[in-house]
Amino acid sequence: MGLMSTEPSELTGTFITIEGGEGSGKSTLSRLLQNSLNKIGHHVTLCREPGGTILGEQLRAALFSQARSEVSTEILQAAPSPLTELLVFSAARAQLLKEIILPALGDGDTVICDRYTDSTFAYQHYGRGLDRQVIETAVRLTVGNLKPSLTILLDLEPEQGLARHGIVNQKDLFGETSPVGGNNYLDFESLAFHQKIREGYLEMASLEPDRWLVLDAGEDPDVIARIALDAILQLIE
Repeated sequence: MGLMSTEPSELTGTFITIEGGEGSGKSTLSRLLQNSLNKIGHHVTLCREPGGTILGEQLRAALFSQARSEVSTEILQAAPSPLTELLVFSAARAQLLKEIILPALGDGDTVICDRYTDSTFAYQHYGRGLDRQVIETAVRLTVGNLKPSLTILLDLEPEQGLARHGIVNQKDLFGETSPVGGNNYLDFESLAFHQKIREGYLEMASLEPDRWLVLDAGEDPDVIARIALDAILQLIE
C-alpha cells in the first residue's frame, strides 16, 4: 500500500537519483546533467529532497536552519530525533512525488532528484540506527514501489565533504576545535556519523549493482558529469 495512484509501469519518463554525503557535489552534478540533456533535446525535471515544493521547502527550512559558528552548539542540541527526521522527510517526499515527480514521469520527462529514499536509509538507518523495518514502512507508504532506474552515488571521504561546507579539523562532535560554517545541523555531527553514512551508501550500492553507479566525487565535476551522462543516455536513448 502506498500513496501512488499510478503504477511505475505506466510512467514513460526516466527516474534518476543522485546520492552522497554532505558536500559531495550532488547539486552541482544535477545542474550539469540538466544542462547537458537539455542541449541534446531531452526535457529534464530537476528536484531535491527535502524540498522541491512550497510545502517541502517549508519543511526543509524548519529542519535546516542556516548554521553559524557562534550558534553551532545550540543547533546540534536542537536537532530532531531520528523518528522526527524520518517523518518530516517522508512528508516532504510524499508532496514532491504528488506535485512534481509523478506528473513529470507521466509526461515522459527525465527526472533527476537530488536525494531520494536511499538517503533515508543512509542517514536514519545506517547513521542514526533507526530500525530498518520502520523506515521500510515509511518508504512503502510514501512512494509505493517507485524506484529510480539509476542512482548515482558521489562517494567522498567525509572530511573532504565537510571541508567543502567550511568545516575543517572536525573531531568527534566539536573535539579540540570549533567547527566553522556549515549548511545545517548535519554538518556538525561527528565524523563517525558521516563515515557510517558513507559505508551505508557503499553497502547499498554493492547489493544493487545494476541500479547504482558509484563515482569518485573527488574528481573534476565535468569529468563526473560526462561519466554520469553516458550512463543516463544508455537508459533513455
